Amino acid sequence: MGSTAEEIVFYTNPMSRGRIVRWMLEELGQPYRTEVLVYGQSMKGPEFLAINPMGKVPTIVHRGVVVTEAAAICTYLADAFPAAGLAPAVDDPLRGSYLRWLFFAAGPVEAAVSAKALGLLAPLEKAGTVGYGSFEQTIDTLEQLAASASPWLLGERFSAADVYVGSQILWGQMFKSMPPRDAFAAYGERLRARPAWQRASALDDALIPPRS
Repeated sequence: MGSTAEEIVFYTNPMSRGRIVRWMLEELGQPYRTEVLVYGQSMKGPEFLAINPMGKVPTIVHRGVVVTEAAAICTYLADAFPAAGLAPAVDDPLRGSYLRWLFFAAGPVEAAVSAKALGLLAPLEKAGTVGYGSFEQTIDTLEQLAASASPWLLGERFSAADVYVGSQILWGQMFKSMPPRDAFAAYGERLRARPAWQRASALDDALIPPRS
């Protein structure tokens, strides 16, 4: 699992959130090396645990830096390779909205959807104690965001925020963990039309073992 400093090493499993990072890497257009890990085996093996003690994917290593968590990886890669144009510069007024929605999806959306799937949503009288408030409020806000995308979250400019927020919406619709909304469907259709999304999906689908 060694790497050269400039090489992007991508640890993943095709049936994981690694699919988000695969899409990001394909949008980036930089070469990378894929290391596929197996749940309960190499993913929890000592070699990988030395890289990510959580034993989870996705994880990348680049320039000697380990980055975990899909939103953080998308943010890091967009900043590490600015020529790809996937993140507004620090002095760009769009930077605030870009970060806002990236981490809205990584925080409230992820938490609310996971809590609902597990039957662990906070009761309404305790909504103020959780970052997402209520599931309905979070999904309604996400719907407003998707409806405002014209065609992307930053207007004409596609960014890493579209990769991460878009992945949450695409998964939410696929697994029915989010209610169907016209804005989600329209935004998702534009996302799935991107060549990088199609390449990434094909690469990951090809790595899924056939069912016996």
